[in-house]
Amino acid sequence: MLEINIPEVLAEVTAAFQRYERALVENDVEVLDALFWNNPNTLRFGVAENLYGYDAIASFRSSRPPIDLTRLLKNTVIVSYGRDFATANTEFQRVGSTVTGRQSHVWVRTEDGWRIAAAHVSLMPAARDAARNATSTAAHSVGAP
Repeated sequence: MLEINIPEVLAEVTAAFQRYERALVENDVEVLDALFWNNPNTLRFGVAENLYGYDAIASFRSSRPPIDLTRLLKNTVIVSYGRDFATANTEFQRVGSTVTGRQSHVWVRTEDGWRIAAAHVSLMPAARDAARNATSTAAHSVGAP
């Protein structure tokens, strides 16, 4: 039977996810590269790019301008499946923006520690984001006086 959210595994993946987030906001390319699995099967689907393989991801990171990547995370869900596989999903908003972004990671335990094997980043279209927020607000106010 597959064990979900083994406490020590969940703690390890959460620490790796937090390390990734710090490196992303600080544009620490060396740490970002280290956290992706160095394998041709690794992929990253970004807002405007599809990157196949570790080398393509590292090349993208090294050429990306060091813009302000400060953001607020919300609704982060990290789940471990057994001892060697996990997912991390979160929503984010850049400081000063009203656009909601989404980020998904597939983490695998390698001989070098936890690494991202697949990543996806997307932005909610403004109209859908507004409708979702209105629905969420309405759902939370049901039963309120």
